[in-house]
Amino acid sequence: MKFVIQRVTEASVTVDEKVIGEIKKGFLVLIGISDSDTQGTADKLIRKMTGLRIFEDANGKTNLSLSDVSGSLLLVSQFTLYANCKKGNRPSFIEAGKPDMANALYEYIIEKCRKTVPIVQTGSFGAEMKVSLINDGPFTIILDSENI
Repeated sequence: MKFVIQRVTEASVTVDEKVIGEIKKGFLVLIGISDSDTQGTADKLIRKMTGLRIFEDANGKTNLSLSDVSGSLLLVSQFTLYANCKKGNRPSFIEAGKPDMANALYEYIIEKCRKTVPIVQTGSFGAEMKVSLINDGPFTIILDSENI
């Protein structure tokens, strides 16, 4: 499982020219799921993500977590995080989770996050989405379950 976490001052996702999710200060999280991922994998990455202390405190140090700043989440599924570009120039996506399993885990992640984060917005699994953001910093962290 991979989470690409971008600290944002605002972010939104649009489907068919309609905004379906938007947040102010918080994290835009692109979520990639592989066939080997489980709810346990998701729990581990959610704990790490929500505990990240990457917001500035009064002294300008990145020392505050999402909850410390009353931040929000915008969670967007993105199977392309599992693109394999080793052969040729056309990426292979065979390492990405099968849609039914990946969608179930994506929904699980949403529900788990909603238990601890007051504002959780989402994209639409499998839809053609337009994602807009203002990356604060820029500050981007990649969490990969293979490395945590």
